[in-house]
Amino acid sequence: MTQMQSEIDQPTFLVTGATGSTGRRGTQLLLDRGHAVRALVRVDDDRAQALADAGAEVVVGDMFRLDDLSRALQGVHSAYFVYPITPGLLEATAVFAQAATDTGVRAVVNMSQISARREATSNAAQQHWIGERLLDRAPFDVTHLHPTFFADNFLFSDRPIAHEDTFRYPFGAGRHAPIAAEDQAHVIAAIMADPAPHAGKTYTLHGPVEMNHHEIAESFSKVLGRTITYEPIDIDRFAQFLTGAGYSEHLIQHLTSVAIDYQNGIFSGTNDVVTSVGKTTPTTIEDFIATHRTVFMP
Repeated sequence: MTQMQSEIDQPTFLVTGATGSTGRRGTQLLLDRGHAVRALVRVDDDRAQALADAGAEVVVGDMFRLDDLSRALQGVHSAYFVYPITPGLLEATAVFAQAATDTGVRAVVNMSQISARREATSNAAQQHWIGERLLDRAPFDVTHLHPTFFADNFLFSDRPIAHEDTFRYPFGAGRHAPIAAEDQAHVIAAIMADPAPHAGKTYTLHGPVEMNHHEIAESFSKVLGRTITYEPIDIDRFAQFLTGAGYSEHLIQHLTSVAIDYQNGIFSGTNDVVTSVGKTTPTTIEDFIATHRTVFMP
């Protein structure tokens, strides 16, 4: 049997960032649907072992090493590329694109962000836009994903919500429709399994209901059974908080820049991509809070 015939009969899918929020869930969805999944991880730890136990072929590799990525992508039909908000995105994208080209990958799903654009003031957001253009020039099909802020981001505010009944962001009266990582994983898995209809497309990803943070606080209050409030803060105070929490300069520059984007409406909107492409009912913020209720309890 030729490699091409083997890929048609039982295609292999590569998931990078397989221990992350979207990668882990996407891997599990593909496995649940009977697909062969190769999971690329940075370290062989308990999270990697959990993927192996679930049925994934786990490969330990460095996103900056061409040989590692070429080995991981060998025989792969389609791949999911995701990179954290840390320095090195463009180098990792270039190495990934070369390895995918060398190994004959047919399609790539690229996790970008809704703030990715040429004029972005966030260094990371602008780098995502440039990375998209690099992938567009490659010989494989590409689908870019532009998610708004994750519902999962509220898990980083678990302590102030649990102990102070409040959360603080510099988002003013801006609005967005929080989207769960689980729902994004459904979109990722669906495109990877059948990439042709989505080739060359960019999908913005939103949750089902657009809200401001005061309305989100009302949802927290309703689900948790106590009054939770949203306290708007200015950018400088937000930056001071992030610095005190040990965030990197790269991440702080990104988060403070996209906070302004958020106020200017860049993260707003909603659509039916989770339903129409991911074939799942999108998670409401109330359902997300209820699922993680214990995290927000004092």
